[in-house]
Amino acid sequence: MSTAVANVEASVASFTTDLRRLRDEIGTMIVGQETIVEGVVMCLLGGGHALLEGVPGLGKTMLVRTLAETIAASFSRIQFTPDLMPADIVGTNVIVEENGMKRFEFQKGPIFAIIVLADEINRATPKTQSALLEAMSEGSVTVSKTTYRLEKPFFVLATQNPLEMEGTYPLPEAQLDRFFFKLVVQFPDREALHTIIDRTTADTSPKPQVVIEKARILEMRDLVRKVPLSRQIQDYAVRVVLATHPENPEATAMSKQFMRYGASPRGLQAVILAAKIRALLEGRYAVAIDDIRHVAQPALRHRMIMNFEGEAEGIEPDAIIAEILKSTKEV
Repeated sequence: MSTAVANVEASVASFTTDLRRLRDEIGTMIVGQETIVEGVVMCLLGGGHALLEGVPGLGKTMLVRTLAETIAASFSRIQFTPDLMPADIVGTNVIVEENGMKRFEFQKGPIFAIIVLADEINRATPKTQSALLEAMSEGSVTVSKTTYRLEKPFFVLATQNPLEMEGTYPLPEAQLDRFFFKLVVQFPDREALHTIIDRTTADTSPKPQVVIEKARILEMRDLVRKVPLSRQIQDYAVRVVLATHPENPEATAMSKQFMRYGASPRGLQAVILAAKIRALLEGRYAVAIDDIRHVAQPALRHRMIMNFEGEAEGIEPDAIIAEILKSTKEV
């Protein structure tokens, strides 16, 4: 065996071990949400951000706080409300007096943390929601023509309530596109509820331990991008994304009938990166078709815009993606 091959195998084994340790440690606090935990970790390692949708009380906030503790990262929580202003997120210049002289000094907002929880993001107005756009896209914040870099690995995990709930605003499409995954948090099953009660109502409760350092997260991100991808697999992912566009020849019957706009190139990037992460999680150094299928729904569901008929019929993007995956041929 050559040295290069041995090094690759060692890197993949180390990645898989660290990723599973991180996932398992978060699982000591978050019960019955293995798919959500895996999705959030994929977003972190893909260099993207996560959007979690679910009714209040399902442990979304605890998930983010636990993630921060397991990688020893700074954590801040922003509670989005209708009266929240952009300056409340990014910070503002204030006048300070020193030795009889007055000057402006920038006071950083809660966005200046490594792990940021944007709680109930769709309760704020679109103007305030858009304050996150630069931070999520560029990893920086600009205030009064001065740009401040955010510490890596900067990661936003936003939670939103279902749009049917009172006092919610739909997120702008441009902002939705910045999220790597949209993960739908389901209500725990019977066995998970028993475990939750046992852990949260006893006199002792588990405390997450640090399992990975921040620098290791950046190393793992680099390895993800080095995973080889065959042209055939890449073309399959491209055709899946093209099939979400109703005007495209690849479009399925449901796409043509219910879609207004399909997923963006960012959606394709998310599919590819997430598929590479899943391959490494499975101990493989190459992406398979099944990896693309596994990550397509969380990567694309929030990037697809229904037309009037689709909204009136209550068609879910997941149903269209499922049809696309079923009809898109591997060759």
